[in-house]
Amino acid sequence: MKQFVIVYLGGNPPTSPEAASQHFDKYVAWLNALGDAVVIPTIPLKDTHTVSADGTTEQGGSSAMSGFTIVKAESLDAALGMAGSCPFLEIGGSLEVSEMMEVPVQ
Repeated sequence: MKQFVIVYLGGNPPTSPEAASQHFDKYVAWLNALGDAVVIPTIPLKDTHTVSADGTTEQGGSSAMSGFTIVKAESLDAALGMAGSCPFLEIGGSLEVSEMMEVPVQ
């Protein structure tokens, strides 16, 4: 079975603890509904730094990526269907879905 990464972009955090709790509950329900398709559940990202080719580092990044989930599915269409029901879309975020390629190690 193929693996797909669902990347979270942007989004507006809930504005109250109650809203945050409700949103979290929706995430848990979404992940539970995906069942065995979930390889790695939602992984939020923070404190992004950029490393340049010359070795310098800067705080921040050029991407709006705020996290990811990895799922397994038979096809891209199936993975897109999973992403289409993600609660992240309810808070103004968008999702990118990409098939993960396996690179043979020599």
